[in-house]
Amino acid sequence: MKCAANELRFLVTRALVTLQINKFQCQNGLYMCVCVLTPMITIGVPLFLFICLLHSLRTFVLSFRWRVFEIGILINGQFPGPTVYCVTNDNIIVTIINKLDEPFLITWNGIKQRKSSWQDGVLGTNCPIPPNSSWTYRMQMKDQIGTFTYFASTLMHRAAGGFGGLNVASRPMIPVPYSKPAEEFTLLVNDYWKADHKVLQQTLDSGNPFPFPDAILINGLPRSATFTGQKGQSYMFRVSNVGLTTSINFRIQGHMLTLVEVEGSHNQQEVYSSLDIHVGQSVAFLVNLNGAPKDYYIVASTRFTKPILTATGILRYAGSNTPASLPLPIAPTYHLHWSMKQARTIRWNLTANAARPNPQGSFHYGTIKIVRTIVLANSMTKINGRLRYAVNSVSYTNPDTPLKFADFLNIPGVFNLNTIKDIPPMTGPTVFGTSVIGITLHDFVEIIFQNNEKTIQSWHLDGYDFWTVGFGNGQWNSTMRRRYNLADAPTRYTVQVYPNGWSAILVSLDNKGMWNLRSAIWPRQYLGQQLYVRVWNDEKSLFTEYDIPANALYCGKAHP
Repeated sequence: MKCAANELRFLVTRALVTLQINKFQCQNGLYMCVCVLTPMITIGVPLFLFICLLHSLRTFVLSFRWRVFEIGILINGQFPGPTVYCVTNDNIIVTIINKLDEPFLITWNGIKQRKSSWQDGVLGTNCPIPPNSSWTYRMQMKDQIGTFTYFASTLMHRAAGGFGGLNVASRPMIPVPYSKPAEEFTLLVNDYWKADHKVLQQTLDSGNPFPFPDAILINGLPRSATFTGQKGQSYMFRVSNVGLTTSINFRIQGHMLTLVEVEGSHNQQEVYSSLDIHVGQSVAFLVNLNGAPKDYYIVASTRFTKPILTATGILRYAGSNTPASLPLPIAPTYHLHWSMKQARTIRWNLTANAARPNPQGSFHYGTIKIVRTIVLANSMTKINGRLRYAVNSVSYTNPDTPLKFADFLNIPGVFNLNTIKDIPPMTGPTVFGTSVIGITLHDFVEIIFQNNEKTIQSWHLDGYDFWTVGFGNGQWNSTMRRRYNLADAPTRYTVQVYPNGWSAILVSLDNKGMWNLRSAIWPRQYLGQQLYVRVWNDEKSLFTEYDIPANALYCGKAHP
């Protein structure tokens, strides 16, 4: 979908589909889950949804071991939803028409929403859109380029769909640091469960652990998602991990991946045979089609899991009559050190233009004084006998009134700034709370994500990008700053934290508003591993923040 018309409509619906899954043994010894979605006409499902899905899936005929009936969340009749294409500084309008039986929101992952956290689409900033109603987002792709996504931020809706790609191109007068590709391809990789999203939500609500996924998919398919190009040409692959729980490794058989952009930031163009992409992260590769003219496997496989799940697509040279052949390109083994070492090779391109040729107030992050250090430790615990996740021993609970409304309208009793501390407590129980950290507008802040668990974590901050200056093992302390990359660390909006380790970011908090800092691993976010950052000053001015939208939905204690 192009943004040129400046107005988009997203019809969000549920459709009954048949999910058919077959597990088989690959030559490389890894288990692959294969599934296909076949639409069914049901009462209450518009006919055009059936036609759209049937057209897109009519060519896939497989043999299966079992099948189940599944409810999927579609956007404009599509799973995944339509990819949105924009240009830097475009103003766009997106109307969400909610035909689900539950309230619903979409968040725009990585879009900064400059001066307007009202458009962020999370429960701390927006009242959800009630069933059989609509709400209109008004956003600007302000000074941004790159690869982003959108997805359902309410409940466990994203487990059933409700996500898509969002790509922001540079303005024509501003050059990018690579030759223009012949075409761009958007690849969305997600983990998938055969259980309905409501069943998955009930699993978490009852205090039980989230189940291991049944499959992973590329653009909604376990295999056969096909991308066709001409021999001798270069193509951009925009790859996003839109899964709920699982890091992936991405690779293309017989081809190298030249990394050119990481979450809105041009990077030094290192070449990889494969790259780890963690939950919530997005990257863009250039791939030169310099092989024999045939089909090649595109592979995404889970990382740090047992068993390993694999999805495959096809890179097809135009005119190819030769199908892709096994074996699949080998994935890295379960070596965390390999992944951390690879992460350190991603560096900022200091000579490339960004969305603007000379950004106002530009500075080098390594020369700015840190005014505050915040250490955030994730944890898994039980409260009242039920599984919960926490940050600094506080498990977040959503109030009925969005935090942004309470803050802007001076509604008491919704939150306070003393619920969570800057440093993890040494002792004491984990408690429920509505965690908000107060920051003064324009403060330059160091945030340490401390992971004392045995599983990899992933953290996302709405409204911002940040410099990922360090990764390490064990406990962070101030001497670790000697290891920081203060020269050319990349900026991104999601950072992984390795098991029993830490990750450090630096961020200039210059975007006024209420911003969600959350675990990108969605079951952990749902059960409390999140908080909000209130970036504030006492000046009431449209130069620093826009007023509440005229079409704002109200709920809880907030009234027009």
